[in-house]
Amino acid sequence: MIDFSPVRTHEKTLQQLADELGLGKDDLARLAAEMCDTMLELVAEAEDPDVTFVPEDPEAHDRFAATSEEVNLPWTLGHVIVHATASAEESAALALTLARGVPVRERSRYEVPWQEVTTAEAMRHRLRESRRMQLAMLDAWPDRPHLEVTYRYREGAPPVNAVGRFLMGLAHSDSHLEQIRNVLAQARAARGAARSG
Repeated sequence: MIDFSPVRTHEKTLQQLADELGLGKDDLARLAAEMCDTMLELVAEAEDPDVTFVPEDPEAHDRFAATSEEVNLPWTLGHVIVHATASAEESAALALTLARGVPVRERSRYEVPWQEVTTAEAMRHRLRESRRMQLAMLDAWPDRPHLEVTYRYREGAPPVNAVGRFLMGLAHSDSHLEQIRNVLAQARAARGAARSG
C-alpha cells in the first residue's frame, strides 16, 4: 500500500508522488486489487446488521449529500463502501480517458444508492464488482498511454495525468479505511450488547 501522508500534509501532490514512485499501468492494477482486497478483508466477518448500522459520528458532514436531511447523517458501512467504490471507478474511468489522449471535459460518476445495500453479501459483491471494473478500465489503456495529457479536477488544483488521476481514487479509498474500521467496531459492539442484553 502507498503511504499517502505526504499528499495529505501537502508536502507533495498526487502527481509528484506518482512520478516519484514511477508507477505504470501494472503497478496501478496491483494497487487497485490490493485496495479492494484490503476492504474485502476488513468486511469479511461483517454481518447483515453491520451494513445498515448507523454509527456515532459527531463530525459527519457531507456537502454533496443528495438531500438536506443527509448532510449531517453518519454514514453506514454500506454507504462508505458504495461511496469509496464509486470514487475509485470514476478515477479509473477518467484515467482511461486521459490515457487514450482524450481531454477530460466532465465527471464520470455513478454511485449505487447506499439505501439499496442492506446485506453483507451485497456489500462484498459491490467491492468485487468494483475491483473487476477498475482492472478492466486499466486493461483498456493503450500500450503507450498519453501521459502528456493532463487536467485539473477543480480550479487551482495541480494538473494530473492518467496515472495521477487513477492514484487519486486509491488515495480516496485509503482515506476511508479507518472509517470502515470505526463503523465496524461500533456495529460489532452494538451487536454484542444486543445479544448479551
